[in-house]
Amino acid sequence: MKNPWFDIPLADYEGHMSSPDVGQASMIADILERTLHECSPASIAILGCAGGNGFERVNPEVTARVVGIDINPEYIAITRERFQNRLPGLELLVADLQTDDVCLEPVELVFAALLFEYVEPDVILRTIHRLLKSNGRLVTVVQLPKADGPAVTPSPFTSLQSLSSCLRLVPPDLLRQQAAAQSLSLATSEQVVLQSGKSFQVQTFQATPWNSMNPSELVSRAATSLDIDQCRP
Repeated sequence: MKNPWFDIPLADYEGHMSSPDVGQASMIADILERTLHECSPASIAILGCAGGNGFERVNPEVTARVVGIDINPEYIAITRERFQNRLPGLELLVADLQTDDVCLEPVELVFAALLFEYVEPDVILRTIHRLLKSNGRLVTVVQLPKADGPAVTPSPFTSLQSLSSCLRLVPPDLLRQQAAAQSLSLATSEQVVLQSGKSFQVQTFQATPWNSMNPSELVSRAATSLDIDQCRP
């Protein structure tokens, strides 16, 4: 079955997300900006980056390395055109986080907004475990159920309706449990409600430092380090 994200033009996606009835583009950019201000990471990986929403909020003097990953190569190409001059440390990767062996130097912060609704959370969390440095952080944004409305808000951009068949809301408690299995402990959690009435849970997870891991966790981390070394030329 073909992934519907390949058939959604970036202009449609961005138009939908920034439309007044949806308003999710500005929400995600605001959360990213706040996270960058609070954490001041030297490196960040943004999963499902689309066309780089929020990249304009990154201060390259603080966050020198920005990794953007998306499944759609057209999205990545446009992101490169938009931000390669503004962000000297920009790294862009076309990858399916569920099936591809994503191999890159670990980062201090992973940001995943409205991603878990379209993937198997436990699979992605294993990948994130490999992408994070010791004591790194993961920030997630997941959509919460809304009793009186569809999961995908209607808009003039009808191509987005194809997502309805594969969108599955992830309960924040389940995400917390699955993150804990990957040595990611919940640090903060808050709910954001938009004018549309849709609500979202923002959760910050802290990776367990190497010196606090039990033996099995250390073996997993060591294996990850070997995998990364094998990716280097």
